[in-house]
Amino acid sequence: MDTPIVEMARISKRFGDLQALAEVDLTVHKGDIHALVGENGAGKTTLMNILYGLYRPDAGTIRVRGTEAHIAGPRDAIALGIGMIHQHFMLVPPLTVAENVVLGDERGGPVLDTRGIEARVAELEKRFGIQAEPRAKIEDVPLGIQQRVEILKVLYRGSEILIFDEPTAVLTPQEVDDLFHIVRTLRDEGKTVILITHKLREVMAVSDHVTVLREGRNAAHLVTKETDPRAIAVAMVGRELRDIRVRPGNVGPAVLEITSLSAESDRGGLALKGVDVEVHAGEVVGIAGVGGNGQSELAQCILGLRKVTGGVIKVGGSDVAHDDPRRTRQRGVAYVPEDRRAEGLVLPFTLADNFILGRQDQPPYARRGILQGRVIRREGERLAKEFDVRPPDPDVEVGTLSGGNQQKVVLGREISESPRLIVANQPTRGLDIAATEYVHERLLEQRSRGCAILLISSELDEILDLSDRIAVMFEGRIVAVLPAAEATEERLGLLMAGHVEGVPA
Repeated sequence: MDTPIVEMARISKRFGDLQALAEVDLTVHKGDIHALVGENGAGKTTLMNILYGLYRPDAGTIRVRGTEAHIAGPRDAIALGIGMIHQHFMLVPPLTVAENVVLGDERGGPVLDTRGIEARVAELEKRFGIQAEPRAKIEDVPLGIQQRVEILKVLYRGSEILIFDEPTAVLTPQEVDDLFHIVRTLRDEGKTVILITHKLREVMAVSDHVTVLREGRNAAHLVTKETDPRAIAVAMVGRELRDIRVRPGNVGPAVLEITSLSAESDRGGLALKGVDVEVHAGEVVGIAGVGGNGQSELAQCILGLRKVTGGVIKVGGSDVAHDDPRRTRQRGVAYVPEDRRAEGLVLPFTLADNFILGRQDQPPYARRGILQGRVIRREGERLAKEFDVRPPDPDVEVGTLSGGNQQKVVLGREISESPRLIVANQPTRGLDIAATEYVHERLLEQRSRGCAILLISSELDEILDLSDRIAVMFEGRIVAVLPAAEATEERLGLLMAGHVEGVPA
């Protein structure tokens, strides 16, 4: 076999008391798409940050193209032909695509040759099948295009080894397909790709080999075509996963009834155009759709976070279309927002404080306007244990917790009051397999006790696994409602793209 293009041997890294990596090995061959998978905190990004020179290893060796490499920083990595596309894009919004591509590598001197730069960027776009208008400003293009700009940046610097860190976290399904087409083209052009991810569907769809990390150690090295998602998942979490697929339940009366709902977007146009949907007690109704088709605005209207311009929203028979969020919550409506950090938590607050948000002015947490610290702390400790938040320390700052544990705080707070309706918007976005499994189990527990659940998700697997019925949104409208048993990925995909003719009469 050819000499590996990257060999990382016995790599160890400690941050204070945390052993992030313990004698980890990684071997990547030229022209491969190599998936590096593991749960959040398994050490994937730390290992790649070492390869890219952002961290120095405490022990271990790195060889690139058979020669030992001492990578003291990103400049050394770039000189070795290593480029990294970070999860959070590092672009300057007012500058153009072409200007961002050359930023930090202006070869023409202090005066930019704009036309020459645009021509070189256009040449890269053509060669690798990456469509991004060189003259467009970053602030005017969607996230999928911004990611392509990050790819062009590393290609412009001559990178032969491209590291993608959770590249699909902010992309729509169509953008994911476009990205994987680009990744395959990169491989066909002789590039080597290392893909950091925890999404097994993506691993199976695009990779050649898989390295699994668990708790900072090697858990498995696999050939993708010789394995399956379940084997990878078991290696990631160290146990068999439970089957959480929905079983038919006892469906009660309608809890949420939405009729002819309309509302404006933040930009003034119509985001919702006559939406009709019902959710019954003991039922999960999934809302499928490409991001930006009105799903978030629908959730905000139900919660009283967005002004309704027309139509009716009833919860338990009462019209809540013009209620404020506090009154809506008092009617038994819980909300898991799509951005837990911005909308669901106050990051500098403690775990205990976040568990009582929305109830902080009510007994027993407050008396005569004074917060009851002992009561709040005791409740936080109880809920942290009940919802398996790690560490279960009521005094820990919630912003220091992992994404999965932060979501447990949001979910625990929302369901601890036994709501009649849960609106869950992207409840597992950015979570690893174990955290996703936990969220799914908790939602289905609520369904079993008779709670109505409106599940909004861009993950078709999640929609298909959890829903009893599936409503598809396109351009602010519900274009179809299907029993989950009759829904397939292909059929849902066509509906999500606006092909309403695909629905049987």
